[in-house]
Amino acid sequence: MGEQRDRMLLGELYRDNDEDLVAERKACQRLLDRFNATGADEDSLRLDLLGRLLGSIGEGSWIMPRFQCDYGSLITIGTNSFLNYDAILMDCAPITIGNDVSIGPRAQLLTALHPMSDHEARRQRWESAAPVVIGDNVWLGGGVIVCPGVTIGDDTVIGAGSVVTKDVPPRVFAAGNPCRVIRDLP
Repeated sequence: MGEQRDRMLLGELYRDNDEDLVAERKACQRLLDRFNATGADEDSLRLDLLGRLLGSIGEGSWIMPRFQCDYGSLITIGTNSFLNYDAILMDCAPITIGNDVSIGPRAQLLTALHPMSDHEARRQRWESAAPVVIGDNVWLGGGVIVCPGVTIGDDTVIGAGSVVTKDVPPRVFAAGNPCRVIRDLP
């Protein structure tokens, strides 16, 4: 591992244009190109490619093309989970998706952060990253955006189009921009 990748994984500022990180992203993109070009009946090829791409994917889980991520290796998905069309998982930090999770179309799980007040650092391509954790039996509606550093608790439902900027507790329905708890779930 290179210095910039180490810094990225520690949540420190790192240069996203580091040549080793760029090479890793390109290797990931080559696998994604193959995955996204699979035919409707090529389930076993899709699973093989996901097995090579992701950190881990549990039994009975699947992802529909078109799927995008940065590195792949920082994504772990539990058993019996489903990511619908056009999922974007920016895995500059670990993304953990639990068991029995349903993620709607065009959802985004984002881990990258950019310096807000240090304009020169941003101009020089410095960034950091914070992990995203999705608990067991969570349902993210279509178009949900989960921001860096967020954890969503078990058995929670996030309404379509929500922007989740902070942690959401277990067993609630939450929605909106910014996302907020609407009610408890039994």
